[in-house]
Amino acid sequence: MAQQDDVFKKIVSHAKEYGFVFQSSEIYDGLSAVYDYGQNGVELKNNIKRYWWDAMTLLHENIVGIDSAIFMHPTIWKASGHVDAFNDPLIDNRDSKKRYRADVLIEEDIAKLDDKIEKEVAKARKRFGDSFDEALFRQTNPRIADIAKEREELHERFSQAMNDNNLEELRQIIVDRQIVCPVSGTKNWTEVRQFNLMFRTEMGSTAEGAMNVYLRPETAQGIFVNFLNVQKTGRMRIPFGIAQIGKAFRNEIVARQFIFRMREFEQMEMQFFVRPGSELEWFRQWKEARLRWHKALGMGDDKYRYHDHEKLAHYANAATDIEFRMPFGFKEVEGIHSRTNFDLSQHEKFSGKKIQYFDPELNESYTPYVIETSIGVDRMFLSVLCSSYEEQQLDGGDKRVVLHLPAPLAPVKCAVMPLVKKDGLPEKAREIVSDLKFDFATHYDEKDSIGKRYRRQDAIGTPFCITVDHQTLEDNTVTLRERDSMEQTRVNIADLHRLIHDRVSINSLLRKLS
Repeated sequence: MAQQDDVFKKIVSHAKEYGFVFQSSEIYDGLSAVYDYGQNGVELKNNIKRYWWDAMTLLHENIVGIDSAIFMHPTIWKASGHVDAFNDPLIDNRDSKKRYRADVLIEEDIAKLDDKIEKEVAKARKRFGDSFDEALFRQTNPRIADIAKEREELHERFSQAMNDNNLEELRQIIVDRQIVCPVSGTKNWTEVRQFNLMFRTEMGSTAEGAMNVYLRPETAQGIFVNFLNVQKTGRMRIPFGIAQIGKAFRNEIVARQFIFRMREFEQMEMQFFVRPGSELEWFRQWKEARLRWHKALGMGDDKYRYHDHEKLAHYANAATDIEFRMPFGFKEVEGIHSRTNFDLSQHEKFSGKKIQYFDPELNESYTPYVIETSIGVDRMFLSVLCSSYEEQQLDGGDKRVVLHLPAPLAPVKCAVMPLVKKDGLPEKAREIVSDLKFDFATHYDEKDSIGKRYRRQDAIGTPFCITVDHQTLEDNTVTLRERDSMEQTRVNIADLHRLIHDRVSINSLLRKLS
């Protein structure tokens, strides 16, 4: 666990050093759980959003996009249940004066039991070597059986408390498990209480006439209140979906693990409207489709898993998370939910407007059911960064830090480098940049030795480096270096566009899905 923490600290440091993520307002000592994306980070983030947007709107004729406002009528949040039910169970440590989410403390305790099992497996693998049968060991080892039983009992007790919204039982679990405050190291806990996560502000030109409004805690409601607008103006027929990318805000008390949990974050959400009774089949289809989208990036199929919800939200009849293995354990990056007809029905009730769909095939009107896919852009960004980071020991004692970013997502697709800053090589390199920059994010780099320049591009995840040397002036060929293998091949300048495009285009990912 300590080793994984060290790796994560290195990733966070690397993100700042190479212009991916900065602490917001850093010159004023920062703002907790708020971050800015730097010059490389914003490109990576935009590429992730482009991959999602195109996968939704280009590959599906029946999915369209919108961009709804952050400020919305406050009654919307009453209808959605956020005013009354959007809460976290919080507990304070009296000695450190720090506040924590009770459910997160217990989840971390469960994760420690998972780590104990993995350590037992790792020790056995080292002891038995190639003859090790991991599956058999997990089934028959008494130590693992004891830990697994303890975990299952704890998990069942925790799930029951969450389902019952039993705050006293959550506190009792923390006491019984002797969970300590990470800061003070003591078990001097307060009672557990609920805390609403929405940011509230005022809208209006005078204090007397101001109206209380909220910064939206999710983007989904902007889709629901525009259901009829999109359906009628787009002449959409069920089943159809509405997609949106946008900012959301939550006053997270336990905001940590870098950009994994923030107060200002970005979501990519799609609400898919279906006939009542067909929702569970569509839920299954979207569950599979969304996992394919993640796996198409090639970051390793074993790094993903489903986590089906035992405690369902008040509006859902099925829910699952797609979890990704971060350095700090498997964590949710996307949720797929069958929201029934709750949202549209609630907005119909609170607005007084009829929000239904007339189905010409059935010759009847009804309130559609909804399948939601919701992915956090920032969490997706972090999963890509963590999966890509590697420290390599090279032949000859040299080292390099490389980001094995999926090529279509990389902030810079290729870097063009003259071998020396004379003899017409910079001019020739500039010609190549001028040709490629219309299709690819292309860097020109002439500072330092060629080796240092390669390392610099490896560190930001650039898939290709193009070196212009004296032979280039003779035969119009350059050296094309591939990031991951470091292989160098001699290619004609006329072939560069085709060779690079085949690897870095978003289309190369979309074709895996279609």
